[in-house]
Amino acid sequence: MIFFKRSDEENPAPAKPQELEELRGRAKTLSLPEHIAAIVDKELEKLSRTDPSVAEHAIGQGYVDWLCALPWNASTEDSLDFARVERILSGSHAGLFHVKERLLEFLAGRTLAAGAPPHVLVVDDEEIARMNLEHVLKKEGYAVRTAANGQEALDLVRQWSFDLIVTDLKMDKMDGMTLLSEAGKLSPATQIVIVTGYATVQSAVQAMRTGAAHYLTKPISLDELRQTVRELLGGRKALVPSRGPVLCFTGPPGTGKTSIGMAIAEALGRTFHRMSMAGLRDEAELRGHRRTYVGAMPGKIIQAMRRLGVNNPVLMLDEIDKVGQDFRGDPGAAFLEILDPEQNRQFLDLYIDAPFDLSQVMFIATANDLSKLDAPLRDRLEIVNFPGYTEAEKLAIATRHLIPRQCAEHGLVHPLPEFAPEAVRGIIRDYTNEAGVRGLDREIGAVCRKLARIALADGGARYPSRVDTALATSLLGPRRFTHSAAQEHVRPGVVHGLVWSDAGGEIVLVEAASMKGAGQLILTGSLGEVLKESAQTALSYIRGNAEAFGLDPDFFAAMDLHIHIPAGAIPKDGPSAGITILMALLSLLTGRRARPGVALTGEMSLGGMLLPVSGVREKILAALRGGVDTVCLPEGNRPEVEALEPELHSAIRLVLAREASELADVVLQTPKATTEPTA
Repeated sequence: MIFFKRSDEENPAPAKPQELEELRGRAKTLSLPEHIAAIVDKELEKLSRTDPSVAEHAIGQGYVDWLCALPWNASTEDSLDFARVERILSGSHAGLFHVKERLLEFLAGRTLAAGAPPHVLVVDDEEIARMNLEHVLKKEGYAVRTAANGQEALDLVRQWSFDLIVTDLKMDKMDGMTLLSEAGKLSPATQIVIVTGYATVQSAVQAMRTGAAHYLTKPISLDELRQTVRELLGGRKALVPSRGPVLCFTGPPGTGKTSIGMAIAEALGRTFHRMSMAGLRDEAELRGHRRTYVGAMPGKIIQAMRRLGVNNPVLMLDEIDKVGQDFRGDPGAAFLEILDPEQNRQFLDLYIDAPFDLSQVMFIATANDLSKLDAPLRDRLEIVNFPGYTEAEKLAIATRHLIPRQCAEHGLVHPLPEFAPEAVRGIIRDYTNEAGVRGLDREIGAVCRKLARIALADGGARYPSRVDTALATSLLGPRRFTHSAAQEHVRPGVVHGLVWSDAGGEIVLVEAASMKGAGQLILTGSLGEVLKESAQTALSYIRGNAEAFGLDPDFFAAMDLHIHIPAGAIPKDGPSAGITILMALLSLLTGRRARPGVALTGEMSLGGMLLPVSGVREKILAALRGGVDTVCLPEGNRPEVEALEPELHSAIRLVLAREASELADVVLQTPKATTEPTA
């Protein structure tokens, strides 16, 4: 057997690909953080020894490309102009005052922090030395205060927050070394520079061990002082970057949660990006995939950062309450790290495998139902409620935004048709029943489509230049919603209640009927356990106070009572229908019909005390949409009532009560009225 020895020419080392050299040159031109630059150098060195034909080479090359493409240090500067922000928010949205106020508060804090100069305290027992140092530092743009000794300086430290203290070492009452120790206890974040004319190696070592940031000798060099202060304060500011807030917009659909997020980004001068979380089931979609195969990719967050090219955008996580979970993990748990300001500074994507700072990102989550979010996640969010729009706000939104956009989309611009305010109000009342304006936008679009068809019917381009109530009704057809709540009930035992759901406030009927029986309470309408308990509590309260209401104490012995809430196919539950059920039973048992245009909300105790409920503004808006003119609420909801807009107070009568008995005459007609014929 003969063996042949191959020469080096027959088995050459793998050549370095051109892409690898391009990556190496690109990495050198980028100002990457030190730990990322080290990772890149290590990966490039590994790739240089790897055969380009193996899969590991493609994986490593893609990894280095991602590291070089991420905006580790690139950011946009916030626009800190209050007038501009207010102008943008007011021009893009009607209403939503509390949301605009929250943004202005955030901007105020950011402006104050960015505009405030660093504060420096100069401590020296020689007046000339204090004055000279104060003059030099003020010319550098710092806010300077002075103290004649350590004790006086310590008093100032208790009252003010200083970024830097420049102190002499030898002073009366309290020397610089004692001040260094005591000030460090009161304000650990404050940096201290020791200045002395008696410099020794021992004193310098002691000062540095005690916590001094720097040690200067007299006669002091002004250039050296300027450079030292500039380095200390500049480095301190870089170590404490501003954190972005984590807002969660919650409320019914169509109330402008997404569009207000876009307006916030525009007002701040930041880049905006929306990511839909609805139906997300794989945790790797957020955290990324490990680099174990060629198709591995980072998660949605890191992908967005690379696409945007900045590390402080406005990221909207839309429909966060609709995230699912299965055997692939719980994506909702990943939000705990992404949205926590204390953790996202070191966010770790499994693909990047290096911490990326998300603390400057302004996260805005949106949700329709907060109850679907885990408690730890809700604790990390600042909830901003979108309760819905009043009729006046809907009219303004339609006039300023919806109508011009729909007309432009359908070619109705020569001329632009005029929508009469009465016609828009008619569309709002008769063709929509919502907290937001999405349905209103669809109906306006339907009117515009029909106008476009009229324009092309005879081959011309003429259409009505004005849309009044009659034309809107003829185009949209019969009205779809009526104001039944404002009508008088034909029999006792029927009362209107106000409830809150994912779609905003709604009006519901509560019906009570009686028949011969043996004291049984029948509950129908797909009621939950809380509602069933509320009905039992209401009945027990009436039985315990039967004589006060003019009833026979044994009225329930030979009678069955049936309580029904229509729309039985829809599950209903919640602690806000107790007073409504009570009034329905009282109306039935006393024969007093409910007054027209009255609706109630509130829970009650077994003793008749009214308990506060949530969603007050949403319920009042629903009452206005339904033609209700009087709303009865628990006294405990007075703070929410006082916070309502003046236009709501003037549009509807609000009655607050502590006890359920106080509302009987407000809700029910007098016995004499029951004998009169109904209209």
